[in-house]
Amino acid sequence: MKVGLALSGGGARGFAHVGVLKVLVEAGIPIDLIAGTSAGSIVGGAFAAGMTIEDILVMANKVGWTNMTRPSLSPLGVLSNSPMAAFVAREFPVTRFEELKLPFAAVAFELESSREVIFKDEGDLVLALAASCAVPGVFAPIRTPEGKLLVDGGITTPLPVNVARAMGADVVIAVDILSSGSVYSGDPRTAAGMLIRSAMTVVRQLCRDQHPLADIVIEPKIAHIRPDQIKLRSELLRLGEESARDKLDEIKAVISRAE
Repeated sequence: MKVGLALSGGGARGFAHVGVLKVLVEAGIPIDLIAGTSAGSIVGGAFAAGMTIEDILVMANKVGWTNMTRPSLSPLGVLSNSPMAAFVAREFPVTRFEELKLPFAAVAFELESSREVIFKDEGDLVLALAASCAVPGVFAPIRTPEGKLLVDGGITTPLPVNVARAMGADVVIAVDILSSGSVYSGDPRTAAGMLIRSAMTVVRQLCRDQHPLADIVIEPKIAHIRPDQIKLRSELLRLGEESARDKLDEIKAVISRAE
């Protein structure tokens, strides 16, 4: 019996994933495999690489816009996440899928073929995470050695429950840090604001479409925190922990029935 973890995208909201993971580990919940998209791929990849919760918390405290992004020289994105890739290469104990301690998959999207790309089993972990986090229009796409352009897997699979199932999970715990929505002060005032609001609505619906495939869905109460608010990491960690504790009895019951 295998327990899989599916971690959604969500930008800086990804700190909530760390809080959830901390509670699961402390409670002795088995984690046999992980699938992650965007921010979820960073947290999931770190744990799969063998980093302890303490290691991940130390790494999380180092995260800032200056070491995650820089202006892009590409016309295909405003920013580059190459600093994030360098950060991962420095902080992670391994940088190849073959060296991971747990089965792990990162979800990206290939533009030319319009298909989901699942990185797992072997290959460059850093490239996979950079691609999974390359939000279209915001970050320049990642080019593979074969010349393919890859962007954030959230285009098709912001919450990769289906990927965790395909990896062999009998029980899937999904952590959705997108569907809680956002608190807005009013209607959008610009075309860009309208576009962002509409895109986020579509992404949240894609997340909700994955909920029935999971055995447990954890949704931290983070509607008041935007995906760009890195400085609220402590609050996100706390809210992630609280949401996981609220679900612990349910998680244990589901695992017990599956054994």
